Amino acid sequence: MSTIADEAARRRTFAIISHPDAGKTTLTENLLLAGGAIRAAGEVAARGEARRTRSDWMKIERDRGISVSASVMTFEFENLVFNLLDTPGHEDFSEDTYRTLTAADCAVMVLDAAKGIEPQTLKLFEVCRLRDIPIVTFINKMDREALEPIALLDEVQERLQLDTSPLYWPAASGQRFAGVVDLAQNQFIQFERRPGEPPKIGAAPRIGADEATLKANLDESVFGELTEGMEMATGLLPEFDVEAFRGGHMTPVVFGSALRHFGVAELLRTLQLYAPAPRDQKAERKGEAITVHAGDSAVSGFVFKIQANMDPNHRDRVAFLRLCSGEFRRGMRLKTAGGKQLNIHNPLMFLAQDREIAETAYAGDVIGVPNHGQLRVGDSLSESGEIQFAGIPNFAPELLRRARVKDPMKAKHLRKALESLAEEGVTQLFKPSIGSDMIVGAVGQLQFEVMSERVAAEYGLDVVFEPAPYNVARWLSSDDPKLLEAFLDRNKAASGTDLDEAPVYLAKNAWDVGYAQEKNPDIRFTATKERAL
Repeated sequence: MSTIADEAARRRTFAIISHPDAGKTTLTENLLLAGGAIRAAGEVAARGEARRTRSDWMKIERDRGISVSASVMTFEFENLVFNLLDTPGHEDFSEDTYRTLTAADCAVMVLDAAKGIEPQTLKLFEVCRLRDIPIVTFINKMDREALEPIALLDEVQERLQLDTSPLYWPAASGQRFAGVVDLAQNQFIQFERRPGEPPKIGAAPRIGADEATLKANLDESVFGELTEGMEMATGLLPEFDVEAFRGGHMTPVVFGSALRHFGVAELLRTLQLYAPAPRDQKAERKGEAITVHAGDSAVSGFVFKIQANMDPNHRDRVAFLRLCSGEFRRGMRLKTAGGKQLNIHNPLMFLAQDREIAETAYAGDVIGVPNHGQLRVGDSLSESGEIQFAGIPNFAPELLRRARVKDPMKAKHLRKALESLAEEGVTQLFKPSIGSDMIVGAVGQLQFEVMSERVAAEYGLDVVFEPAPYNVARWLSSDDPKLLEAFLDRNKAASGTDLDEAPVYLAKNAWDVGYAQEKNPDIRFTATKERAL
């Protein structure tokens, strides 16, 4: 009979990160296919409504062909349970990605073979580095013209300060792409082009990687490139070291083409062999620092995401809870660190929007907890209610807009809709001290477009986002509550509160913030607010 520790050890919880258009969503779907979670990949190649992929379930994602919301997919492969956290590719949704990465034990970094490291990849990598998340690199689109493999690995090494260790080595790229050598097995995995035919699912054919066999099966120029590249790879690059990888110092590299389902099985195998089981988590109990181990018997976890209206017919709110310890059983009572108690009768397991009731779950698993606004991003849940995990920060928005509903009679409905969506953590909502304005903060313009479409689709409201009288928001705090209260009293026209009723300074520009700081040295103006878990 398996123990709690045994079950936790079977879990592999990983996120996929990339720059937009590197092929992340296609890779996600093909990993689900390779793992047996779905039976057909026709959605990727098809057009119109049929093009809907499993992880992009929101209407706006299907219409625009982008990922704007993190989603969770759970599947089993060779006695391991994989929890795949798909993140938004668009930089305007980087906060959602950041929060999702707090729930991951490992990340797959997808690079476009023709472009290498792009700006958004760099930002997401920095988040992984902050959290010591080990990274597997998948170099995608090898069936298109690509940069030299050694140049791609040099770029990873130089820009990310990460040792690269290729587990496979490619034979050319573009129209000449012939496959990859499995360096550990000394076998050549053949890439077969089938114009007009769907990609073959499953393991690609393998042949020996000895000189005679390769010469007989490869074009002469491809053979020359491959042997020269392999000599450089094995001579100049370090051997793969699983401990260096798990410590965040080395990345194993897999080459392939997600669209043609080539290299996907090899990536899944790499995760199966080397991705870490659920890691220890730092926490506090009654103000004392503790470490929560995956095999601990008491159930604990934290909320890293809230999704409103996954089922528009029921106005539902689902909290995504990453379990950190214990054996969760359906019907359990868990408490937040703030003392709220929840009876979890219908916990959910996900395959994107599809869901089923979870009878049990263990550390590393992500379960959905339906609730009516009791839970927020950053809440901790445990059996005792005494465990508090390290905080998930909010970041000051880069854009502020005033929200107005076209029908003034529906202003209250708009406030409720904006509060619901702000609770997801994708945007922020501020209420100035004077007047009835609703100020929405976001990282980028696309968030306002998405919010406008969601408010219309999910709440039936026509919302307009107009320029706000403010351009900068900073959270306020002080060791002296009376000083802070006096400051807020003097600056009612430039202050307000956020969704948690925390005080906020709303300024016209950064100069105003600097001036206010200079004049009030005992008050802190911060661009991040850490909400304790």
